[in-house]
Amino acid sequence: MTIADDEPGDRDDLALDADRGEAREPDELPRVREVSSAPVASLRRTIGMEELPSFFDMAYPAIVGSLTRQGVPPAGPALGIYFGTPGETIDVAAAFPIAAAILPDGEVHEILLPAGRVAEVVHHGSYGTLGQTYQRLEDWMRAEGLVPGEVTWETYETMPTPEADPRDMRTRISWLLADDTDEGRAGGDDRA
Repeated sequence: MTIADDEPGDRDDLALDADRGEAREPDELPRVREVSSAPVASLRRTIGMEELPSFFDMAYPAIVGSLTRQGVPPAGPALGIYFGTPGETIDVAAAFPIAAAILPDGEVHEILLPAGRVAEVVHHGSYGTLGQTYQRLEDWMRAEGLVPGEVTWETYETMPTPEADPRDMRTRISWLLADDTDEGRAGGDDRA
């Protein structure tokens, strides 16, 4: 089944939250859409997979601090950007969209999310079940004859807090397609 650009669908069936064994809101069906390049303030490192939570806990406040010092507020929700194929380590950036240019500040730099077509789906639930949604999106892309690129990003539409119910979390996964742009293959790296 092909889903046209910008026509999100919703599954009517309830999904099971694997972390809790409870019903949760189902994920949207995957879709393909065109995105423009977008500037983001980012802090990027190559880290061990087990370090992801502590990396994000450190990086987001550092980025917000840099943006505050420069008088540039975040222009949207937090992002996690992944470059290449994860293994024991992962090349990852924590980021916020910005509407004005920033200067480098320690590890915080401005980079561009690449333009092109992305396969996209919204994950509902805890971060612990994101891998299942990534696998479902990758399977869907391959079934549709789409070639996954090497840049993905997560848009955290609901930010986690200690009192938040993980079932209420919404994470938009965007996977750049390699068949459209060199950035899809190369990872969109513009670091000096």
